Amino acid sequence: MKILVINCGSSSLKYQLIDMDNESVVAKGLCERIGIEGSKLTHKADGKEDYVVEREMPTHVTAIEMVMEALQDAKYGVIKDTSEIAAVGHRVLHAGTVYSDSIIVNEDVKRVIKECFDLGPLHNPANLMGIEACEKAMPGTPNVAVWDTGFGMKMPEKAYTYAIPHEYMEKYSLRRYGFHGTSHLYVSGEVLKFAGLDPEKGKVIVCHLGNGSSISASIGGKCVDTSMGLTPLEGLVMGTRSGDVDPAVVQFICNKEGKDVNEVLNILNKKSGVLGISGVSSDFRDLGAAAEEGNERAKVALEVFVYRVAKYIGAYVAAMNGVDAIAFTAGVGENDMKTRKDVCAYLGYLGVEIDDEANNCRGKRQMISTPNSKVKVMILPTNEELAIARETLRLV
Repeated sequence: MKILVINCGSSSLKYQLIDMDNESVVAKGLCERIGIEGSKLTHKADGKEDYVVEREMPTHVTAIEMVMEALQDAKYGVIKDTSEIAAVGHRVLHAGTVYSDSIIVNEDVKRVIKECFDLGPLHNPANLMGIEACEKAMPGTPNVAVWDTGFGMKMPEKAYTYAIPHEYMEKYSLRRYGFHGTSHLYVSGEVLKFAGLDPEKGKVIVCHLGNGSSISASIGGKCVDTSMGLTPLEGLVMGTRSGDVDPAVVQFICNKEGKDVNEVLNILNKKSGVLGISGVSSDFRDLGAAAEEGNERAKVALEVFVYRVAKYIGAYVAAMNGVDAIAFTAGVGENDMKTRKDVCAYLGYLGVEIDDEANNCRGKRQMISTPNSKVKVMILPTNEELAIARETLRLV
């Protein structure tokens, strides 16, 4: 059975066609600059040359049409017609408090996605366009919504509740949701198997570290807590996001700089994080190079990032009353050996011991703790598309 996975951003569309008989990627690609001049589709199929099409894509509907053309292309394609696609799985950012489990799309699901545009203004509109474009291109083929907030929605009430007047929570669905859900779902489940933990009781902390970063704690694959909140702004220091900050900072900057709340939130989302601290870059590779050249602000930015990660790990060890395994994933987590080592240097109290030789690798599923380490530490590359495909298969 072949399942098409679609991940629509505000101006992009990533896709993978996965053969679920062996969970292999048959083809994958990216549509860039949707609705912007210079649109391009890059298509990669197993055993075939890359296929690049530069053509205007005014909407996601056009992008889906081009994806279908590429998948069925005589030279570069991998299917004869769309009937070979059993279902389409969509990463959808937000369903508020209405849906948490993955679901086959119907009119009510689309209504909820639309009603949550204000909770996910960049992603939800694009997610809905992707669903409707697939419905048009493949009438009758099931579409499944896999919520990016789904993993965090399993948090207990004590973890997701904000200490604000309850009327606002009820009226506006204000609570902690958590994001990067499909990544945390996939990695936490794989850690249980890879580390040989009890599938019902294994305590796992997943560090999804990249330009956007989040940490989750789970027991038996079920979320106990996760660092992002109502929006992806809460939690760790990130590439351009501030992470946790005293809310009074917003008022202070507004008053001193003559800015409104929206302007300051834009600063906290797009001009803060390690970029704001360093003044150099939001790319951790650039920061590492600058720090090695003696740039003090770049050095401090990296130290702040590592410190915040270590603090969250400590908090989640307390939340679960212990931890069996810690996994690093995503761009920085999978590829930056120094960040992994620096984070783990804070964890001696847990009996963590890192094998430097094992840690000297990139993007590979590998145990990096020593046999004597009291907590298993590993690199486990994320695979959000496969997580979405598995959820889609389960439903159809």
